[in-house]
Amino acid sequence: MTSLDTGGDAGLHGDFGLLSPVSASPAVAALTGDRAVLAAILRVEAAWAAVLEETGLAPAGSATVVAAAADVSRYDLADIAVRAQGGANPVIPLLADLRAQVRALDTAGIGAVRAVHTSLTSQDVLDSALMLLARDAVRGLLGELTATSAALSGLAERHAHTLCVGRSLTQHSLPFTFGLKAAQWFAGLAAAARRLETLDLPVQTGGAAGTLAAGTVLTAGAAVTPFDLSDRLAAGLGLAPVPAPWHTNRLAVTALGDALAAVTDAAGKVAADVLFLSRPEVAELAEPRAAGRGGSSAMPQKQNPVLSVLIRSAALQAPGQAAQLHLAAANFNDERPDGAWHSEWPALRRLLRLTLGAAGQLRELSEGLQVFPEAMRRNLELSGPLLLSEAVTAAVAPLLPGKGEGKNTDGQQQLQAVVDQTLQAPAREQAATYRRLLRAALPAEQLSDARLEELLDPANYLGQAAEISRRLLAAYPEYARPAAGTPDASTIPDPNGASSG
Repeated sequence: MTSLDTGGDAGLHGDFGLLSPVSASPAVAALTGDRAVLAAILRVEAAWAAVLEETGLAPAGSATVVAAAADVSRYDLADIAVRAQGGANPVIPLLADLRAQVRALDTAGIGAVRAVHTSLTSQDVLDSALMLLARDAVRGLLGELTATSAALSGLAERHAHTLCVGRSLTQHSLPFTFGLKAAQWFAGLAAAARRLETLDLPVQTGGAAGTLAAGTVLTAGAAVTPFDLSDRLAAGLGLAPVPAPWHTNRLAVTALGDALAAVTDAAGKVAADVLFLSRPEVAELAEPRAAGRGGSSAMPQKQNPVLSVLIRSAALQAPGQAAQLHLAAANFNDERPDGAWHSEWPALRRLLRLTLGAAGQLRELSEGLQVFPEAMRRNLELSGPLLLSEAVTAAVAPLLPGKGEGKNTDGQQQLQAVVDQTLQAPAREQAATYRRLLRAALPAEQLSDARLEELLDPANYLGQAAEISRRLLAAYPEYARPAAGTPDASTIPDPNGASSG
């Protein structure tokens, strides 16, 4: 018993995510919690026993006994976690318990225990189990992202012509559309989701040092090779087959981490925009309301944009977890590493949790986002006609009198002087000042009043905003509308056999 031992009441002291509200969800816990990890390890051991029996390398009936023993409810999670310190990984103490369960259930005396873990090593099982855990989590994540991207594409289509102001380095830049903003949100998320879908999550069966030595002995004289066993295990678990063991080549893990971080990057962009645009002085957007959400402990009037706050918190944490995976991968020394592998597990699980949690929050935000076009137009008009100075310069500079072949350049300089002079006026007078100075700079016979007003209408200077939006949605058609057959996260079967809702 260590000085930190709580005396057996670990259930009272478990980690429920009190300081990680973005991922404190029963659905997230069902896919990534300790129970899910243990269940994944047991699924790998049971699937391996089935492979050995199928190929005649374990007694007939072994797979049934091992599968029954691989029921996660038979095991004490807290006890295994503490005992894992003795071997530096949870597979070792679990195997002792699993073998004891198999022996107890092997009432026919077939020797089913010989099918447990034969020719494998702890890293084989835990690597495969974490890929299995990630596979289930990614399925749930893709369900959330599919629904969210559909909501964002709907916003883009509905607001294709809703004017707002574009901002650059915090300042008003050019006329914009909210539809294009939503389309860019959509494209970032859809690209990240597509990347997730292309991931290979591989099986691992290298043996003690990645040479398949024990597997070679096991299959001597058999009709199968160790590579055949690996392929069969991959098929049984729904993981990707591999040409060779990858104990110290961690691209599969870092690629997964990068793909997850890309999701939180895209989600963080949406959250950052909503956080700014929902400020009372901006008021262009508002998060969906829900009873008991967004309140303050001290200020009754506040409605905090907590969905965006939580999403942003995940986006700020996820890159560090992905970086930890790369740091570990770069330090996988020898043929089985000391410490680098162990540092990988919590980072990967934390990243899965953050991404799942953020995706759930983003879905609710996107499906219920409140949009206020009137406020967008009001803010657009704060800069007045100065916002169109680029359009005016392009159309008017060639018409202004100049010297020699530098006429257009001279015109640009004259119009910049008009802008500079306008900016010296009080803010409330700048719109009128700009119009007056423009009118004075160019005779009406060269530029009519009607043409000048056309140039100063923000709706006439949107470039290809509508076409860009259309192209972004068309680039990811599988996400621009609900994809038939894509599972919703709330209906993903819990790998532990419990409801994830």
